[in-house]
Amino acid sequence: MEEKMKIVIVGCGKVGFALAQQLSEENHDITIIDTNPEKVERVLSELDIQGVEGNGTTFVTQKEAGVDDCDLLIAVTGYDEVNLLCCLVAKRTGGCRTIARVRNPEYNAEVQYLTGEMGISMAINPELACAQSIAGLIEVPGALDLMSFAKGRVSLIKLPLPVDSPIHKMPVSEFAAKIKHNVLICALERRKKEESSERTVSEVIIPSGNTELQGGDNMYIIVPPKEIHDVLKAIGIKSKPIRSVMITGGGMIAYYLAKYLVADSVNVKILEQDMERCEFLSAELPDCNVIHGNASERRLLLEEGIQEQEAFVALTGLDEENLVLSLFANKVSEAKLVTKINKVSFEEVIRELPIGTVVSPQEITAKSILQYVRAMENSFGSNVETLYRMLDNKVEALEFIIRQESEVTDTPLMELKLKPQLLICAIVRRGKIITPGGRDMILNGDTVIVVTTNKGLRDIKDILR
Repeated sequence: MEEKMKIVIVGCGKVGFALAQQLSEENHDITIIDTNPEKVERVLSELDIQGVEGNGTTFVTQKEAGVDDCDLLIAVTGYDEVNLLCCLVAKRTGGCRTIARVRNPEYNAEVQYLTGEMGISMAINPELACAQSIAGLIEVPGALDLMSFAKGRVSLIKLPLPVDSPIHKMPVSEFAAKIKHNVLICALERRKKEESSERTVSEVIIPSGNTELQGGDNMYIIVPPKEIHDVLKAIGIKSKPIRSVMITGGGMIAYYLAKYLVADSVNVKILEQDMERCEFLSAELPDCNVIHGNASERRLLLEEGIQEQEAFVALTGLDEENLVLSLFANKVSEAKLVTKINKVSFEEVIRELPIGTVVSPQEITAKSILQYVRAMENSFGSNVETLYRMLDNKVEALEFIIRQESEVTDTPLMELKLKPQLLICAIVRRGKIITPGGRDMILNGDTVIVVTTNKGLRDIKDILR
């Protein structure tokens, strides 16, 4: 029987709620702490977890939440100092592992001290993590999303398949021979109309060799990072390096993103309406073009050359403004679009809009923390190293580390009775990536990447019927 972890979460905002929901679904024992009784009441009414109303920095409240025998405390309140103090108290009280959300760049420069001297297991900066994610998307212009496995040796990329692609109407079995690269299609998203309602819905396909590719599909492919650009070219996706980026909104994500892009010799222009913030950005980013003005003014966007930009990133503090700005950029330019949206309430509507890739700092923070929790689980009997959810959580991509021999190892894949809607996408052995065929075997010490619609896989043996 699986041993579940006891986890205390301090802070019941968007990130705290998302973490509580996800970790509860994964059968962990969750207790949430918040000073706001209404927030605690709401989360208790919606989730099967425990709740404590109180100040998470105090010994008494943490004791009531059971921190003295918990495995992990996660502090995600809106205040860095509160999060750090919560972790210090928990470390002294229960000796558990701790994770703090830390936004201030000054603290960010002291991550080694926080994790070393203060004993915090992980310090996560949502704005920095979001900027890193956007920088990755700009580095691979043809990608809609990027996920990393096996310590960066393997990428899972979401790509739009052009209607005029040379692989349009091609069976998946012919794809590898045509592309001539170490690449495998692991999932397809196909838009189709329901006969009954004429509504457009997404169909998720875990492909077999007979599956026919169609222009308009979104493809999820597994590929080594160094081969990405060649694969995009072969599929018919333009992937010219981006050399000019316009960013609307000069907050912390814009600051971190601009630093990354300028270091990569990209021409960056930031539009910010607060004069004091403009002065800060100009001083901190001397190689960046900072414009004082309201980014929602059409005239300013046109004057500053939105039509010529190769990428447009909407990072203002208002979701609605970011949506409109990206829609306008889509209308007047060929730019790659990235849109920050904090509250994705109408996902099915947003997905239909031509606003490029949607990023959410809260979602990225929650994902990063969940990655850490899953790595912790390895000592609790699970060997899932990394897990990503895709396509409205209908599909999971999992990375397993094989630490012992079992009924899955040392047997040709064609002889394994795998669950339906499950694909073994890649085997990484001593740093070498193997695109698996029927005669390949999983060996002890391998890293194995699996994509499936089956939920709740915890061990590599769970891939079997």
